[in-house]
Amino acid sequence: MFFIKANYSHPSFKLGMKDISSAAPGVAAWGMMIGVAMIQSGMSLFDSILMTLLVFAGSSQLAAIPLLVAGAPLWVIWATAFCVNLRFVVFSAHLRAYMMSSPRWQRLLAAYLTTDLTYVQFALRFETPAQDLSGQRSEQAYLAGNSFLNWISWMAASLLGISLARYIPSNWGLGFAGILALVGVTCSLATSKLKRISCLIGGVAAILFFTLPLKLNILFAIGCAVLSCLSLEMLHIRYMRRFGIGSHD
Repeated sequence: MFFIKANYSHPSFKLGMKDISSAAPGVAAWGMMIGVAMIQSGMSLFDSILMTLLVFAGSSQLAAIPLLVAGAPLWVIWATAFCVNLRFVVFSAHLRAYMMSSPRWQRLLAAYLTTDLTYVQFALRFETPAQDLSGQRSEQAYLAGNSFLNWISWMAASLLGISLARYIPSNWGLGFAGILALVGVTCSLATSKLKRISCLIGGVAAILFFTLPLKLNILFAIGCAVLSCLSLEMLHIRYMRRFGIGSHD
């Protein structure tokens, strides 16, 4: 995969990294959240690091962590993780046509590295499997670059979360992990200038009106973000139409 010279020296390797780069901050935030959650749920440092390196599946980890802490039977933990990850059966069935020309060890490594994001971006970039060697090399290099940055973002952040979890005040509890999760979602969705502006406006409004009762500052912040972005979008459309730069429906 990414440590094969023919892959990381291929232009598609950088293209794969570029495509995943916009989601990398969100992936990192999710990884840090998982790291914090493992330690604050009572898992040992060794078990947390081992789970991070071997499992590489955030949804399965979140499902398994409370079961591990509660001392649930191993078969229950395995069954839960299996059900959560059933979607990867569909992913692998689709990717089979792309990967069958690769050696078995590369297919196994790809199975470990492939996540929801890498699969979706790969499928969008390559709608049909290549029939020639050059095209197959491009597919493999793209998947390697995409998976590389995704894996690095997750692992570095998750290990950082594990190392910092003991320094987080205990009264924060797993609520802090939930905040990190929301940060991850926000970073993943903020893929355009308008979306980043809405995040900024919403965040500032929520802070300015923090003293409102019943957490109404959140509702007010959402309203400010939506209205301001709709106004900006309408101004942009009018500008484009006025100067004939482009057409909008």
